[in-house]
Amino acid sequence: MRDRVISKPRKDKEVLPQDAELVSFVTEGGLEELAFRRQQAQAMGGLDAIKRQHKAGRLTVRERISLLTDDDSFREIGTLAGSGKYDEKNRLVSVTPAPYIAGTARIEGRPVAIGGEDFTVRGGTTFGSQRRKGGQGGFVEDLAYHYRIPLVNLVDGAGGSVTSIQRRGHSVFPGVHGFERAVSLLGTVPVVSAVLGTAAGGPAGRAILSHFSVMVRETSQIFAAGPPVVKRSLGRTVDKEALGGAKVAVDQAGSIHNAAESEEDAFQQMRRFLSYMPNNVWEMPPVLPAHDPINRCEEALASIIPEKRTQAYNMHRLIGMVVDKASEFELQPTHGKAVITTLARLGGRPVGIVANNPMVYGGAMDDKAARKQIHFMELCDTFHIPLVFFVDVPGFMVGEKAEQSGTLREGMRAVYSAGNLKVPTLTLVIRKCYGMAGMATCNKNDIDLKLAWPSAEWGSLPVEGGVAAAFRREIMSAPDPAAKEKEIEAELKPYASPFRTAEAFAVEEIIDPRETRPVLCDFINLADARLRTELGPRARRGVQP
Repeated sequence: MRDRVISKPRKDKEVLPQDAELVSFVTEGGLEELAFRRQQAQAMGGLDAIKRQHKAGRLTVRERISLLTDDDSFREIGTLAGSGKYDEKNRLVSVTPAPYIAGTARIEGRPVAIGGEDFTVRGGTTFGSQRRKGGQGGFVEDLAYHYRIPLVNLVDGAGGSVTSIQRRGHSVFPGVHGFERAVSLLGTVPVVSAVLGTAAGGPAGRAILSHFSVMVRETSQIFAAGPPVVKRSLGRTVDKEALGGAKVAVDQAGSIHNAAESEEDAFQQMRRFLSYMPNNVWEMPPVLPAHDPINRCEEALASIIPEKRTQAYNMHRLIGMVVDKASEFELQPTHGKAVITTLARLGGRPVGIVANNPMVYGGAMDDKAARKQIHFMELCDTFHIPLVFFVDVPGFMVGEKAEQSGTLREGMRAVYSAGNLKVPTLTLVIRKCYGMAGMATCNKNDIDLKLAWPSAEWGSLPVEGGVAAAFRREIMSAPDPAAKEKEIEAELKPYASPFRTAEAFAVEEIIDPRETRPVLCDFINLADARLRTELGPRARRGVQP
């Protein structure tokens, strides 16, 4: 073969752009080989493997990238990586591509690094090369980190295989290809992951190491180890869906944030999540034109709180009347439902809403709700998204089950995380704000602005329960203990009025519920200038309780 020389100018005269005499030597077969190798890569695992993927109700990784990203924006990196097959004369016969596809693309015009396992090639198992395209420690993670662009993981593989031991001749110590880069990414750029098949081992771990994750009901599963390992370890037979389907991973465990009804729905959720995020922590979250009037006041807010203090109401509806119309994107809607965590916009600016849900446990914080709130607060704090708390929390969940599930520890972890917030925060008390759970709705590192509706009440604990504990001896010695208890409650009730607290400036403002949107929009707008002075990664904190 001749050496390839491209655009070589003659040396015997001056070369000008308009009359440059060029001689190009292209290796015979070079372009043809490149085209052939690209064709082999596009063929993935072959027609039969692609048909099996479709029969299982799943798209191929190339189809997924095409659906998720802007048209013609994907630029693949590592297209030719794989295992070549050569004849006796060392001529290329075929190429089995690497079971991972990666590159750069755009989503809604914004750059991302994107990669995913190709399940049609060896089930998406790890490619045994020194330099990985994807997976933990892979090139696509480095690409996101060094260019400070969001990372999109399309997870559909089981990670390593014991067959690699035979190929290498030895086993690999855990951590040789570790999660160090995945961990560092969580503090610098948005990471979103979709579980689109069966994920175990390393791919499952990467899906968890995300700011937002989604999986498809019925066709996706995730677990630390699959049914064969469970049977060998525990002697129990369980199918993939029962072990790690969305009902387990999303609804019960909360390991994955959201569930989708289809892959297309999953991609739409990923696009929606990224629309609130900056490209990295050195940039501001994107602001959209505000088509919803900032001064919009909803009359229905004046009567949404029932007169009976223990009666529930629809907090989702309340939020929808305050934020920009149709701007909510809820994270973990089916898990830890005693608290609502949703991204939204106020005047076009991204905000994070944390709202207690009186329809579940009366809004009391249980262990699942606490973990959910912690993740969301840290997400917003990392990416400079102001937080607004819609508070109606009677306290931590109580009782034997609550103590066994560690509610007190998880609840105090929420208090700890709130105490470390740096992002601008507003606390709006809708109705109840009691005890240590109430402390998890305030940011003492900020101006500590607390707003309230006239329906608000607060304290260490409600008057009713507090009277029974504090005046127990006096109540029990009375001729009619029940009447005495009600008498003391009536004496103390006026002191619980939010207006008494406002007189002491212990709550900064009580507002008409109908004014909520314009008030919040004004303060979120004010926060913009401050946020621009505090960009960059958040410092690591101490040990969580």
